[in-house]
Amino acid sequence: MSVVFSVRSDPGGARLEHWQEEVFRTFVPLRITLPEDEPFSGRISTDRLGPLQATTVDCDRGRVDRTPGLIARDSAEFVYVGLQRSGLAQVEQDGRSAELSPDEVALYDTTRPYTLRFPHRFRMQVLLVPRALLPQSEGELHRVTATALHQGDGLGRVILPFLRGLADRAPDLAATAGDALAAHAVDLVGALLAERLGRDAQDTPGGGPALLLRIKEFIDRHLADPDLSLASIAREHRISVRYVHKLFENESTTAARWIQRRRLDACRGELSRRSPVPPTVAAVARRWGFTDAAHFSRAFRAAYGTSPSEWRAGRRG
Repeated sequence: MSVVFSVRSDPGGARLEHWQEEVFRTFVPLRITLPEDEPFSGRISTDRLGPLQATTVDCDRGRVDRTPGLIARDSAEFVYVGLQRSGLAQVEQDGRSAELSPDEVALYDTTRPYTLRFPHRFRMQVLLVPRALLPQSEGELHRVTATALHQGDGLGRVILPFLRGLADRAPDLAATAGDALAAHAVDLVGALLAERLGRDAQDTPGGGPALLLRIKEFIDRHLADPDLSLASIAREHRISVRYVHKLFENESTTAARWIQRRRLDACRGELSRRSPVPPTVAAVARRWGFTDAAHFSRAFRAAYGTSPSEWRAGRRG
């Protein structure tokens, strides 16, 4: 069930104070600036979706500021996903400014100052996502705030219609359905941010090679982990699996083959060492992340032209 607050006031009317108080309760402490010589009308509708809050603001023009002083007063940690539905908006944070037209989206973070400007009457839907639910670090969020996201931009064509539909239907959702859809929404926002961060790394000179080097070092440190996967690599580096694939395009191999080859090299090195009581081939395979001995033997022969046992015998001869 929605919680709705609406107000209509003549220029300078006292009811505007009630509007500001309601905005504070709904979001975080903010400084609101409205034209003094114009009448004002506004409506706020809020619904809970599990850990998320979906709020629609429909009101006349104005400006909203989250100042350092207000942050000190209330340091709530949220990422706001602002979906512009009608009118125009300007979102400023972290030295950037995004101009939003209808059906465009921008993110802003309540832990740092921001400014929202609305030159005309507008309607914006805002998803309030607790910062702790997103996998991105503070530094990574700093890179994507106040940048416009478009429906036709990458994952946006899938994710943004879902978020808009969720906000539209929030008043009609049962609690259990709201909880389930909220979990999906958080995952999708995280995926959208990961793709954006990956694209930024690709577009930054030197960013791709430096990231690839970090990924290769991560792979070498985790070769023995049978759960090492492209998904775990992407999650650790806050990028998409698709971008992991892209980073390896210039390596004349795939990311999965790179991991397998590094594991095979580690096994070959261990099988080459002389030892009074050498471990079995299966034990060596397991130690370096191979869970299937037969698959390991086939991969080893394909890579080196001989079986693991024959390789060991040749080294000991």
